[in-house]
Amino acid sequence: MPALLVALGAPAALISCATFQHAIVAPPHEIPGAEFVGSAACEECHADVGAKFKNATHSRLQAKGEKAKNIGCESCHGPGSKHVEAGGGRGTIVNPRRSAEVCFACHLDKRGEFNLPYTHPVMSGKVTCNDCHDPHKGNAVPAGGTQMATEFDTCGKCHVAQRGPFAFEHEAVREGCSTCHAVHGSVNEKLLKSRNANLCFQCHFQQQTVPGQILIGGRDHSGFLSRGTCWSAGCHEAIHGSQIGSSMRF
Repeated sequence: MPALLVALGAPAALISCATFQHAIVAPPHEIPGAEFVGSAACEECHADVGAKFKNATHSRLQAKGEKAKNIGCESCHGPGSKHVEAGGGRGTIVNPRRSAEVCFACHLDKRGEFNLPYTHPVMSGKVTCNDCHDPHKGNAVPAGGTQMATEFDTCGKCHVAQRGPFAFEHEAVREGCSTCHAVHGSVNEKLLKSRNANLCFQCHFQQQTVPGQILIGGRDHSGFLSRGTCWSAGCHEAIHGSQIGSSMRF
């Protein structure tokens, strides 16, 4: 289903992600007294950003035509005439890095996720969306945001201990942190998608052929699973990777 585009007011930027299966509609954020000047005016100073932005998914978040003035940048940053007249400076343009509300105007589901019990501290301002996502370049890919780095590289900037390198890798880390973690918010501690062994069973599962046994990796785990989660019962505590052994116990 193509994304539904609806104009709100005149002029108004039409904001929608090209590959998502739901409609996202939002007017630009306002700067009192400012008018739209078009992306070309922004590129006079921000040439480096403008050059990369042409191939970014967010560059599609615009309405074209005489009234809209091709306001790609101003879809997120608000009308820029005051910013241009002042020659730049704070208070004359919307800075999404200072408030996630700019991103939430379109990414409504993420607002809900950041209100779950366990989240990255975006709502408190300790982390911003831009710390993980670069909206000015790259393609919007599932679970990878708009940054052309892998999840491993993005998360590893802060979570250094979990990045390794390790002599014995956990393949799930290589596939991406979102294999196990709901990176925006979760009802489980550590942003885990599931709070118990069901998380591990996504990958570590085999057909059960012996009654009364739960075989994982060819070994009966029925006596272990009652002790707690796989990573907290004294078993696989080095869950991101180990320097000691492939069982990831230490």
